[in-house]
Amino acid sequence: MRTFRSSPLAIGCALLSATALPNPAQAQAAPVSPAQIERLPTVQVQAARGQQVADVDLPASLSTMWLDDDANGTLAQIADALSGVPGVVARDRQNLAQDTQLSIRGFGARSTFGVRGVRVLVDGVPATMPDGQGQLSHASLLSAQRVEVLRGPFSALYGNSSGGVVQVWSADGQAGDPWRLRVAGGSDGTLSAGAQLRGEQGLVRYNVAANHFRTDGWREHSAARRESVNARLGTAVGGGQLDLVLNYFDSPDAQDPLGLTREQVRQDPRQATAVATQYNTRKSVRQAQAGLVFTRTDGAQTWRAMGYAGQRSVEQFLAIPPGPQANPLHAGGVIDLDGGYGGLDLRWAWQGDWAGRPLEVVIGANADQQEQDRRGYENFVGDTLGVRGTLRRDQSDRVRNVDQFAQAFWQWAPRWSLLLGARHSEVRFRSNDHYITARNPDDSGSRDYSATTPVAGVVFHASDAWRVYASAGRGFETPTFNELGYRSDGAAGLALNLSAARSRNLELGGKWRGAGGAAFDAAVFRADTDDELAVASNTNGRSTYRNIGRTRRQGVEASLQVPITPELDASLAYTYVEATVREPYLVCAGTGCAVPNTVVAAGSRLPGVPEQQWFGRLQYQPGAWQWAGEVVASSDTVVNDLATDQAPGYALFNLEAARKWTTAQGALRVFARVDNVLDQRYIGSVIVNDGNQRFFEPGPDRRYSVGVQWQWQ
Repeated sequence: MRTFRSSPLAIGCALLSATALPNPAQAQAAPVSPAQIERLPTVQVQAARGQQVADVDLPASLSTMWLDDDANGTLAQIADALSGVPGVVARDRQNLAQDTQLSIRGFGARSTFGVRGVRVLVDGVPATMPDGQGQLSHASLLSAQRVEVLRGPFSALYGNSSGGVVQVWSADGQAGDPWRLRVAGGSDGTLSAGAQLRGEQGLVRYNVAANHFRTDGWREHSAARRESVNARLGTAVGGGQLDLVLNYFDSPDAQDPLGLTREQVRQDPRQATAVATQYNTRKSVRQAQAGLVFTRTDGAQTWRAMGYAGQRSVEQFLAIPPGPQANPLHAGGVIDLDGGYGGLDLRWAWQGDWAGRPLEVVIGANADQQEQDRRGYENFVGDTLGVRGTLRRDQSDRVRNVDQFAQAFWQWAPRWSLLLGARHSEVRFRSNDHYITARNPDDSGSRDYSATTPVAGVVFHASDAWRVYASAGRGFETPTFNELGYRSDGAAGLALNLSAARSRNLELGGKWRGAGGAAFDAAVFRADTDDELAVASNTNGRSTYRNIGRTRRQGVEASLQVPITPELDASLAYTYVEATVREPYLVCAGTGCAVPNTVVAAGSRLPGVPEQQWFGRLQYQPGAWQWAGEVVASSDTVVNDLATDQAPGYALFNLEAARKWTTAQGALRVFARVDNVLDQRYIGSVIVNDGNQRFFEPGPDRRYSVGVQWQWQ
């Protein structure tokens, strides 16, 4: 693949100048989804902390992906809807034991499982724990209406995350809404079956979705099953609106094929690592969560109170040989986590005038707590491997945060508006060790983190069609329990010596909205981070972390949506990210290395971050038919600190087709999709700094899926 190299600033200036294209109609239209183009009415999106400001007027990069009732049948998971969002990497690992890799502008790329460095919310309820670790697995495509992705400085107003915010919103049930049944199947024994009930009964609005998913997996030893139930119930009470959000997710014994070396990929990309079957590596997750949101507007004032609580358990079997577990400080090869979490969020908003110009103010506070019992066991009994053995670790971990935030949106002149905000965060980690022996001392300890993160942005309304904006802010990112879980020196207990990463973020952007739904967005950005958290080692499913000093992420994003004719739509997205080390640091190189001995030079690329990404979609919808083609491409990805290996770039071509019949009893829709039509070999995701050189998780070859949906009112 030819690599395009140029100055990100030069590219960005060229893209921003394009936003000044003339707009004959001088009409402002709503943005449309890059993944599924629809002509939708203008919507108000939730600004940084609760204000209702149209996305085009925000001094930030914000993309809204609409998941209409028909189009999202071809999507397998929420992350699939993010493929057309610039700046976002959503990698299908073909490994449901580790979930999707999600990163924004290079933040979160080091995560070995789940989502980290990116804040996730579902219907306004956090899906990210107080320590910063989150996941998207319990969000439902059946019930979701849209996904919003916020990138840049203003993500700091959501708390302990630096790279961005992903919010999944369910449709609010209304009288006459349709009910749906959907069944889809495809390659590798994949089956998805679900039902959604949405509507209004008496005083209650409801949106309830249940789904069953299973697959044999494209790779060996990668079978998985998932069950989920999602519900959003709303009613008017006390002069306001009360919403109950319920989520249940169960994924028992999802098999983990582990990564492959380059030679193993060449021989057979579908194989699992030998130790994966030898130790039967797998993970089970079960989570139940409930959230209650009350909102009341009284004149110019709005009060909002949100409370949530949940229970989550994880059991994971790793491929660690018995030999290393002979060390009395070793925590074993089975991870057993069980605990609860919850929190409160209170805020007050006011809309009025200041100096004769519109002003909106939000003030609030939130507190969250996560308690977790962490146990470790040997993964063998006698000569039998892959079973739970003797207890090797027993501790109680707790993290609490108390935050205060405020922001103000002021249109201080007819063509100028200003958004200011600040957040103060205090996060406290505490670990109590209950596994104390003569050879394993008490490893209890605590660590406190705090930061104040101010942000500011200004927007110039150049015309009804387009805006130019600039924003700046600071970010704050603590280690997660996953990163604190193991010390790099091999000793037991948490790695409480890790510091929080702190970043300084700048962004310059432009937004253009044309007649008929046309939209163009572009941004140039830079994020400088101190005390970057990076992978120190990644061996047999166990990762350790450390602070490596200063890093920089800078680049350009652009997206374009064009309704060519009433039946034909096109969308394009491009991302350039230059993620580099700004000061040298030492790593281990060579067999048996115990002390770091090799310099990673300043200017080296950060692993796990592709420099460039492209997305293009062309959709043709004549009458009851729908046809679409997609191109998804990525440049190469470095896999370790020393850049001794990399996953090559790739380009994939996907096709969709659907036919809809409308009858007096309801609507029947049949759909089909072919992914990787040209049957390309490629690396779907990477495992950063894997100690066994098993960096690569191959992507699947040509895959087919078909489905049917019955919808009635």
